[in-house]
Amino acid sequence: MSAAPRKPRARRYDSAKTRAAVLAQFQHVREVTAGLSAEQLALPTRLGDWTVRELVSHIAIILDHVSDTLEKPAPPKLEVPVQEWPFATRAIAGRVDELAHEMADRGAAPTEIFDQVAERFDRIVVPAPDDRLLASRVGAMRLDDFLVTRCVELVVHSDDLAAALGVHVPFDRQALANCTRMLADALALKAPGGSVEVRVPPFAVVQCVEGPKHTRGTPPNVVETDPVTWLRLATGRTDWAAALDEAAVSASGERADLSAHLPVMG
Repeated sequence: MSAAPRKPRARRYDSAKTRAAVLAQFQHVREVTAGLSAEQLALPTRLGDWTVRELVSHIAIILDHVSDTLEKPAPPKLEVPVQEWPFATRAIAGRVDELAHEMADRGAAPTEIFDQVAERFDRIVVPAPDDRLLASRVGAMRLDDFLVTRCVELVVHSDDLAAALGVHVPFDRQALANCTRMLADALALKAPGGSVEVRVPPFAVVQCVEGPKHTRGTPPNVVETDPVTWLRLATGRTDWAAALDEAAVSASGERADLSAHLPVMG
């Protein structure tokens, strides 16, 4: 009888780099959304009935939620390790949608919203210690871990914003790295094993999928793609067949089909 797949070791993230990455990615969005016209704010997005206005509102909420939770008492114990966060997000999708619509309905200009969010973050979050527990919508998490999830949200929705507006929204390198690694690790947790090696250079390599272990000297099952394609696959923005057709993913080996395991979040 073969041994059960070993659970991957939880990745550690550099807190100082993560904090800087969150602010840098938020600033990229802030610059792109400054001065958007009413017509641009009314453009559709690939996120259901959200227009750009709802999307911008949600991006502001992504950061402001950190400040909100830190103003409340700390929960008694950790409930959600960072590696499990991607799987918990689906349960709160309805509430997230409500909040985005509520903020959008207020009609405030993006610049006004983002300025207020940034001021609160500087005042409340910046001085808070890494190990402070906060009651996020998915459960109690450490602040340093929760800020990694903000990288994921900001990067993914920066890509949504770029698609909706037809403009370039820069990715902070560290924010993109954190996003790539978290979503790759989520795949390894969802489909544990060692028969397939998934490479997302230059940020992540993980082993996944049950079967013969991928080792040197055996026929390789290898999937390789770039970080942006990976975040789109991992969150359902594109599907496996489309990515293969567009040559955005290379997959070699009889087990190198990840369609049954995607998306990992959303």
